[in-house]
Amino acid sequence: MQRRRFLTSCMALIASGATTGLYPSVASAEPLDYIPGLLDARLAAGQTVFLEFTASWCTTCHAQQRVIQALQKETPAYLNELTFISVDWDRYGRSNLVRRLKVPRRSTLMILKGEEEHGRIIAQTSRRKIKALLDRGLDVARA
Repeated sequence: MQRRRFLTSCMALIASGATTGLYPSVASAEPLDYIPGLLDARLAAGQTVFLEFTASWCTTCHAQQRVIQALQKETPAYLNELTFISVDWDRYGRSNLVRRLKVPRRSTLMILKGEEEHGRIIAQTSRRKIKALLDRGLDVARA
């Protein structure tokens, strides 16, 4: 199973342009658009990932994004130490990723590192709760 995951991750990196610098091996300031294999590649590289499941028509998702962007401006460490990946719910809502992570709906935010989930909130727009999740991500990244 590990060999399959490794090969899938390598193929995804090549296909995504990682070798040309499109997806650097360090945390990314701009959220990356999810493609199959991207998450596993980032986790395999030891990055702490803030994963958001979003839809363009989702008002809760938009509210979450406004809070996240405001917090990123206030705390640059989030951008420096976490990799943000955005998963388009309309495209990947029935994907293996969603089943594997047991994501119940769009507007789900998660912190992942390695093989572990370190935090999750669902349909929450509270600044306090989103900040707590981002702070948890920093704690995990720095551990």
